[in-house]
Amino acid sequence: MCDVQYIGGLGQAADVDNFHKVFQAAKVQGAALQSHDPDASARHRPALKKPDISNCYVSNCRACLQRMDVPVGIARPLLVQHWFICGHKRCLSTQNKLVLWPAVCRLVTYSPSRPSTRNANVTASRIAARVLRIKPSPSSAAADRANELRRAGKSIINLVVGEPDFDTPAHIRQAASAAIENGETRYTLNAGTAALRDAIAAKLQRENGLSYARGQIVVTSGAKAAIFNAFAATLGIDDEVLIPAPYWVSYPDMVLACDGRPVTLACPEDNQFKLTAEQLRHAITPRTRWLLLNSPSNPTGATYSATEWRALADVLLDYPDVLVMTDDIYEHIRYDDTPLSHLLTVEPALRERVLIINGVSKTYAMTGWRIGYAAGPSDIINAMATLQSQSTSNACSVSQAAAVAALNGDQSFVGESVKVYKQRRDRCLELINAIDGLSCIQPQGAFYLYVNCAALIGKTTPSGSVLEADTDVVLYLLESQGVAVVAGTAYGLAPFFRMSTATALETLETGCTRIATAVAALR
Repeated sequence: MCDVQYIGGLGQAADVDNFHKVFQAAKVQGAALQSHDPDASARHRPALKKPDISNCYVSNCRACLQRMDVPVGIARPLLVQHWFICGHKRCLSTQNKLVLWPAVCRLVTYSPSRPSTRNANVTASRIAARVLRIKPSPSSAAADRANELRRAGKSIINLVVGEPDFDTPAHIRQAASAAIENGETRYTLNAGTAALRDAIAAKLQRENGLSYARGQIVVTSGAKAAIFNAFAATLGIDDEVLIPAPYWVSYPDMVLACDGRPVTLACPEDNQFKLTAEQLRHAITPRTRWLLLNSPSNPTGATYSATEWRALADVLLDYPDVLVMTDDIYEHIRYDDTPLSHLLTVEPALRERVLIINGVSKTYAMTGWRIGYAAGPSDIINAMATLQSQSTSNACSVSQAAAVAALNGDQSFVGESVKVYKQRRDRCLELINAIDGLSCIQPQGAFYLYVNCAALIGKTTPSGSVLEADTDVVLYLLESQGVAVVAGTAYGLAPFFRMSTATALETLETGCTRIATAVAALR
C-alpha cells in the first residue's frame, strides 16, 4: 500500500517524480483490486490520464478519490488538476511542489496570496474528517450538564439517561463472580464464547421463532458496537441509510463516521411516529444500502405490529439490494399483551437481508456490562467479526458469562420490571397531559415519553427570553426548575422533548410537578 508518507509526509513538500511513481503504483494496485471486486466498475469512473502537475492541487477527499477511479485506502492523497473536483478548498501546490494541507473539508479557505501550509487551525487539522463531521451524543451531553449542576449544589431531577434503575438480578451477578473464581478472565473467541452464542441462538429460537447457527452470531461490546461494526463493514462512500425520525441520537452519526449518508424519514406524531410503506417506497434510491428500524423505539416507544411489518416487508421484497437492520434492544419492554412480532417472523424470505441487533443491557439491567450481539447473514457477520478482531477484539469474558446466565436463567425479572415501567409510564402520562401546553401520546414500549411542546414555542419566560425552539424549552426547564430532559431536535423531530421514566416513581412525580411549575410561569 502506498500513501502520502511515501511522497513526503503530512504537511511537507514532495517532488514531482516521486509523486508520479506513487500515482502510477496506486493505479496498478487499484486495477488489481477492481479485478477482484465485481462491483468496482459501478462505483468508479475510468482512470484519469497522467495529469499535468504544473498547476495542481492535492486532495485527501474521499469523494474526489472515488471520482478519480482510485479505491479509497489504496492511495491518497492524489492529484486533482487545476480545480477541486468536489469544491473543497483544502490543498494546493506551488512551484511544482505538492503540498498537502492537513485539514478537513470546509476548515481551510484557499487564498492564492497566502499559500502557507500552516494557516489552518492546527488542532482541527490533526483530526480526521470522518470524526469532525460527527457530534457527541446529545443525551450524554445533557446528562453531563445535569451532573455538573448537581455537583455545584443545585437540586436536579435527571430524566435524561435511558438505563434501568434496577440492580442486575442476583443470579446474573453470581454467574459473573463464579466466572472470575473459575479463571474465566482471559481472551475468548473473537466472535464470542461458544456458550454465549449458543445461548443467543436458543433465545432467538425460543422467543422469536428464528433459527441461527453459532457462526451467524457475533458478540460485541454493547449493541452500539454491533451497529457501528455493521455499518463499518458494509457502507461505501455516500451509501444511504434510511432512518425513521424520531431516531436514537447515535444512528446518524455512526453512519457518517462510516462514510455513509443518513437519510432521515420524518414519522409524525399523527402516525404514531411510525414509518409507512408509502414513505419507504418513495425513499429508496439506487444508493440505499440499509433501512434501520428500532421497535420499540427510543425515543417514542413506537412499536410495529405484525400488520405494519407486513406492509414494510411487501415494499422491501421489491428492492432486493436493500439490507435491513432491526434494533431490538427494547423488545421485552412492551406494554400490551400482543405476541412479540418481528419483520422476519412476518416475512422469512428477507432472512438473508436482515441483521438483528440486540443485547442484554435494557432487558436485564446490564447497561454497564457491555454485551450486545448481531445475528444475520454469514458474510456480514464474518465481516463484522473481522473488523472487531482489529479493534476491540472479544467482549469482556466475565460479562459474557453473566450474559449466558441472563439468557438461559430465570426470566421472572423481565416481567416484574416491565410492570414497574408500565406503572411509571401511566402516572407520567397522566401528569404531563394535565399540563396546559404539553401533550404526549401513549408509548407502546421502552421507557420514555416523547412530549409535544409545540404550544410553548413563542412564549416568554419570567426573565424575558422567548422560547423559539424545543432546545430553548429544555434549557428553561433545567435552569428554572432543575429538570433535565433532552430536546426532540436531537432525535430528528421537533418540537418535542424526551424524558426517561427509568427512575423511581417519586422522582418522576417531582419532576413532572416541577415541569408544570415552569410551564405555568410562561406568558
